[in-house]
Amino acid sequence: MSTTSSATAEPGQMTHREIMEALTGLLLAMFVAMLSSTVVSNALPAIVTDLHGSQTGYTWVVVATLLTMTATTPIWGKLADLFSKKLLVQAALVIFSIGSVVAAIAPNMGVLIGARAFQGLGVGGLTALVQVVIASMVSPRERGRYSGYIGAVFATATVSGPLLGGLVVDSPLGWRGCFMIGLPVAAIAFVVLQKTLHLPTVKREVRIDYLGATLIMGGISLILVWVSLAGNNFDWISGTSAALVAASLLLIAAALWVEARVAAEPVIPLRLFRDRTTALATAASVMIGVAMFGATVYLSQYFQLARGMSPTEAGLMSIAMVGGLLVSSIISGRVITRTGLWKRWLVGGMVFVIAGIALLGTIDAETPLLVVGAYMALTGIGLGATMQNLVLSVQNNTAPEDLGAASSVVAMFRSIGGSAGVAALGAVLAHQVTSSVKDGLGALLASGQVSPEQLAQMQHSTGDIPDLAALPAPIRALYEASFGEAVGHLFMVAVPFAIVAFVCILFIKEVPLRTTTGSPSVAESEIEAGVVATGEAVDYPAFDVEGEGARVGERR
Repeated sequence: MSTTSSATAEPGQMTHREIMEALTGLLLAMFVAMLSSTVVSNALPAIVTDLHGSQTGYTWVVVATLLTMTATTPIWGKLADLFSKKLLVQAALVIFSIGSVVAAIAPNMGVLIGARAFQGLGVGGLTALVQVVIASMVSPRERGRYSGYIGAVFATATVSGPLLGGLVVDSPLGWRGCFMIGLPVAAIAFVVLQKTLHLPTVKREVRIDYLGATLIMGGISLILVWVSLAGNNFDWISGTSAALVAASLLLIAAALWVEARVAAEPVIPLRLFRDRTTALATAASVMIGVAMFGATVYLSQYFQLARGMSPTEAGLMSIAMVGGLLVSSIISGRVITRTGLWKRWLVGGMVFVIAGIALLGTIDAETPLLVVGAYMALTGIGLGATMQNLVLSVQNNTAPEDLGAASSVVAMFRSIGGSAGVAALGAVLAHQVTSSVKDGLGALLASGQVSPEQLAQMQHSTGDIPDLAALPAPIRALYEASFGEAVGHLFMVAVPFAIVAFVCILFIKEVPLRTTTGSPSVAESEIEAGVVATGEAVDYPAFDVEGEGARVGERR
């Protein structure tokens, strides 16, 4: 065995074959988590129509999952630093499966939103733990190639989800089947992980900051409730608005105090933010969450309500964005593994994201679908080079004992941005569509294209999502034009957030990726400092991860 291998590998290091076997189960688990959102996206219009929901209900079917995922991600990350990572991933799969079953039999919007919130508990675990487990198995330098696999799974789930969802909704199973198709995959992931994942468990005293997590979730929830309901249920400037905002700020302030002064092991260790890379990457993740989730979640609504597509056809349109994401995530991961340099991919990726979102801001109900697809592909290319590599940059700067917390903090703040973006932009969409439809209905009534009796027979408010097929042709055309223009407006609103993320990334200091899964040695730190100063890549003495000879020491 070579000296260089001994120097860089660690006792208990898994071989490439062992990593790939365990990675199969992890990627299946991640596929289930991602599928839970994408498979429902094209079913949402049918779900809300069938359960007599409103635009606010549409928003909260998405936000409920994001909210609980956001609140619990750091808890799962902390638990990963204390307990068996394999058991935690399996527990998250069970929680996800229970939530899926309840969602599938939901009789109304309230039960469905509650089931989606419970489902989010499991999704939060899967989202955080897969990243943590991979980081425990693979050094940052080699993690680029495995990040490419994650990107491929992300792309597959994002492509197959809308397609599967559309096919299921259009089948005799209906929209309820969308919540069941992930269960077999979850069961397979559970079994594969049981057989292949073998990581040492670090035993130490358990101190979970439940108070801090509860305060954080409460503060975020109140802000989202305010953003979702203001303008419809009460005025933006009103006593109710003031009470919700004040209570939210109070809870968040209390959470910060608990995290800084009370919690022995805070769910969000504020000391992590002393590192410039972690602080800037977290801020960028929030902005990317707003821009990505906040805008793209309404694309399926655009294709179905503004362009008259079926759920299956809307799913096919998502291939444009995910194709770009797949290509850029795989290419960026492999090049980063070869060079050890990652910042150029973050910067370039955000340029593509800004350009794609800005161009999507110009679409309406008449924009050629080929043009819309090109704009989506551009956005996907940018997101593929950005999302996973932001987490990678933080993991590279984090001590092993904080790996779970740091990874989950980045994912959590991206989810916070996504939750806020979905809620806020959903409120903007509802307000703009309602205003446009009311004005349009008045014009149609005045011109005699519709009668007062036809308006009375609609039996829904202009804030609800109607069954377009049941509407008179002039009113249907009005709704389609209103939704098309409003969704384009959402992307324009998202552009400033993407620009802020770009600025944050510009100020992140690039540190070449470590070749070990532990703390960087003094010598390696000196090498890294030299690389940053000269801007040249270093030929790290990395161990061979391709063959059986990679293992140093035996795992018990």
